[in-house]
Amino acid sequence: MVKPVLLDEQLCFSIYRAQKAYNHFYGKVLKPYGLTYPQFIAMLALWEHGKMSVKELGHHLELDSGTLTPLLKRLEADGWVSRNRASDDERRVDVTLTEKAESQKEEIYERVGACTNYLDFSSDKYHELRQEMNEVEHHLNAIQMNNARFS
Repeated sequence: MVKPVLLDEQLCFSIYRAQKAYNHFYGKVLKPYGLTYPQFIAMLALWEHGKMSVKELGHHLELDSGTLTPLLKRLEADGWVSRNRASDDERRVDVTLTEKAESQKEEIYERVGACTNYLDFSSDKYHELRQEMNEVEHHLNAIQMNNARFS
């Protein structure tokens, strides 16, 4: 008989709890702007890359259109982005930042940046943890792609 790994010993549960805590943390940080964490990461991608199609943005965020479209509709209703059909391809919807988004970018960066100081991690520790999470993701993706048992 295989000895079960208890819930609190599961790496996946530790990551899940940390992710929930991070989302809650960012929820409080972003509340003055009326942004949720998923909306914030969409804004980050747009600030970094500029105008993108919904498909490109979904690729960067690893979100499907069923999740991304309502998020973008809310951002548009709140004045953060505009969505327009591309003139050269009506099937493509492009997302651009509004003046509101551009004008509040630095303030949001400062607020989020200041709040990450509460984690009390050195810069090296922060980057080490991020790299370890990337490594976990890389291994999981490799397992799923190379192992038919997960199909």
